[in-house]
Parts: sequence; C-alpha cells; structure tokens
Amino acid sequence: MAVITTVYNLLWGDLFFLPLPGGGSIGISLLVLLLIPAGVYFTIRTKVLPIRFFKEMLRISVERSPSDKKQGSAISGMQSLIVSTATRVGMGNIVGVVAAVSAGGAGAVFWMWITALIGASTAFVEAVLAQLYKEKDSLYGGYRGGPAHYIHRFFSRGRQKKHQLIAVLFALSGLLCWCGVSQVISNSVSSSFENAFGIPPIVSTVFLVALAAVIVLRKHATVKVLDVMVPVMAVFYFCVTLYVMFANAAQLPAVFTRIFEEAFGLRQVVAGGFGAALMNGVKRGLFSNEAGSGSAPCASAASEVSHPAKAGLFQAFGVLIDTVVICTCTAMIMLLAPQELIAGLSGMELLQTAMQHHFGYAGVVFIAVTLWLFCFSTFIGILYYARSNVAYLFGDSWKAQTIYKILALVMLFIGGLATYTFVWDLGDIGVGLMTVFNMIAIIPMGGKAIRCLEDYADLRRDEKAGR
Repeated sequence: MAVITTVYNLLWGDLFFLPLPGGGSIGISLLVLLLIPAGVYFTIRTKVLPIRFFKEMLRISVERSPSDKKQGSAISGMQSLIVSTATRVGMGNIVGVVAAVSAGGAGAVFWMWITALIGASTAFVEAVLAQLYKEKDSLYGGYRGGPAHYIHRFFSRGRQKKHQLIAVLFALSGLLCWCGVSQVISNSVSSSFENAFGIPPIVSTVFLVALAAVIVLRKHATVKVLDVMVPVMAVFYFCVTLYVMFANAAQLPAVFTRIFEEAFGLRQVVAGGFGAALMNGVKRGLFSNEAGSGSAPCASAASEVSHPAKAGLFQAFGVLIDTVVICTCTAMIMLLAPQELIAGLSGMELLQTAMQHHFGYAGVVFIAVTLWLFCFSTFIGILYYARSNVAYLFGDSWKAQTIYKILALVMLFIGGLATYTFVWDLGDIGVGLMTVFNMIAIIPMGGKAIRCLEDYADLRRDEKAGR
C-alpha cells in the first residue's frame, strides 16, 4: 500500500506549486506537466487542428465508410469513434464533472473546454500513429495495434525483437488500469441503483456481470452492441440537457457569465479560487477525454480508413464530443438549478438534487439509468482496447484473451460489492503510467502524424479543385 500510495502521489499529486498574484497557488502534477505542454505543442504544430479541421471532422462523420468485405472484421473509422466514445463518455462525464464543479466552481467548466481543445490535437497524433503502425489481427480478423505497437517500433529502430521494455510496460499498465476501472464502474452502478430504487448491490452487480459476460465473451459482439448503444445514449442525454436549457433559457446568460468570471477568479475573494477552477477543470478534462493516455488509439488501429489522417480526425472529434458536448451537459444540469438548493452539496448528491429539481423523482431515476449505460459501455469499450495489449504481451492466444476477460469480469463483480479496494488506486496508477509511456513515444514520433495531416490537407484541396 505504501508503494502504491507513493506512485499514485508521484503521478497525480502536486509536484510543485506556482504562486498566484494576490495569494494562493496552483499545484502542478506530473501528468498535467506532460499533457498540457504536449497538447499546446501539437496544437501549434497542427495549426490549431480542432478549429482548422472541424468542418472536415463533421464531413467524414457522415460520409459512407469504405466497404469492409475485403478485410472481414475490420471496423470503419466511424465505428472506431463509437468505441472510443463509449469509454470516454462514461463516469468522467457525470461523476468527474460533478467533482470538478463541486471543488472548482463553475469556472472549472471553462478550463475543461480549453483542455479539450488542446487535447484534440494530441488525440489526433496518437490515433494516426496507431493507424500507421497497425498489423493484421489473426484472432479477431481485421487489424489491431495501438501504443504498445508503435512504441515497440520506435525503440526497435529496425531491429527484430519480440518485445521492447517500454512497450511491455505500457501494455501491462493498460491491463492494470482497465481492471481497476472495472471495479469503479460496478461500484458506481450498484450505488446509484441502491439510492434510486433500493436494489441491493448484489442484485444489480450479478445482472451487470452476467450481461457483460454474454457480450465480451463472444467474438464479434462488442462493436455491434456499442454501434447501437453509444449514439442512442449520447443523443438522449444531449436532448434532455437541451430541454433543461430551453426551460431555463432566461438564466443562460447569467450561467455563462458565471462560468467565465469564475474561470479567471473574478468572482472569488482570493486568488485561490482561480487556482481551484483551473486545476480541477484541467485535471477532470484530462481524465474525461483520455487524450494522450493511449487508450483510444487501440480502437483507431483496428479501423479501416482511406487515409490515416482520418483516424486521427475521428479521435480528435471524439475528444470534442466528450468534453465540449457531454461534460457541458452535466455542468448545465447543475448550474441551471437554484444555487440555494444545491449549496453545500457535492458529488452525485449534487447532481441528483439538481435533476430532481428539473424533473422530479424521474430525474433521479434518469441519472441512475444514464450512469448505468455510460458505465456499461465503458466496460465493453475497455475490453475491446485490451485485445491489442494482451496480443502484444502473449501473442495470438485465445487462452490469454479469455483469461483477461474473465479477470475483468471478476473485478467487475468485486467492485459492485466492495465500498473501496486498493485496486481503484491501481486503476489510476495504470492510466497515469500509460500516459507517461505513451508520451515518451508520441512526442518524438509526432512529426510523422503532422506530415500525414498535411498530405491529407493537400489531397482534400486537390479534390475540391477537381484535380
């Protein structure tokens, strides 16, 4: 436990503090120190990709995907977006946003937006690298890949080696992380259902594990399930939020004013308010959109697209959907509730109280069901990611694939019944280590992704010119 705590604090704790004018300070963690400068760097190198290519992201999202008859089980670029969105649109969009607003105030929302705009470029780079270094998947059909594979290629330098240390460490960190996340998922689900419906944790957990087992233990069920589930739940959540916003339209100017004022500490008495808003928004934004952690590239590598840059644009778009759209939905539900009603509340109690104000008891039920859907899709998605890491470590082995799935299901069951275990901290350590190992590779390799983007931009210009 002492070792786990030490590593956790190294990754997520404050390494040092930057003083602010007028008092207060901002704590900087190792992950913030890695991800924010890298995001700014890639945003500059891509010439502000989220704005420059936003129309193109929309266009490729609705275009017809290439036929996958040739590759059999290869997924389309849009399906890779859906898989990655399934894991991004999860607990971070509900629990994470609630925590950010509770600790950092409304201003945290603004810094989550900024983090998404910066992180989109990082997501683009890692997704393109995954597409460039993907390989055939003899077990599931189609393709596989991700950070473990492009890290391996980077450190091999043309030499034939079965494994590279950093790539192995990344793969192990990913598997560790996703087992930890499995516990958090089931605990969130069992707690919300017990609060909303009085259902004992053992009942909701057994149902969740049984349903998950039916899907993840089948060869090709994962993407099919997410194809239906993710768009429906995301659109429905968005529509509910739109209703709340229209019903409270008169308050919207004041809410947005509050977001911007608190983002820069203008409403706070001391400068510490600015620090809280900034760091809570940044940290929760990074946790929610996963840009730079190396998770989403596992889906990008499996996709079949006409140009590698498209895989990157899909993932950059996914970051914007996750943080700018879905996280904002959760924030608006809270901020449009009367402040005297939610004053002093935090966590899920804050969100459930806000939803009860907007919709009565039906709002509490809605949040419980939404959290269940978001968490369930996250579990299905991370098991899809795990395929490539298991394959990198153990080769083309159905036995290894099945053992890891069963282990994740066991963690899912334990998490639903336990109030806390150290494996949760292991999950946070896992994603932190993934990010560190991934950043070691994508910063020096990023030039290949940038050149790929410019090549795609040239092709699009030629197409528009009719050449």
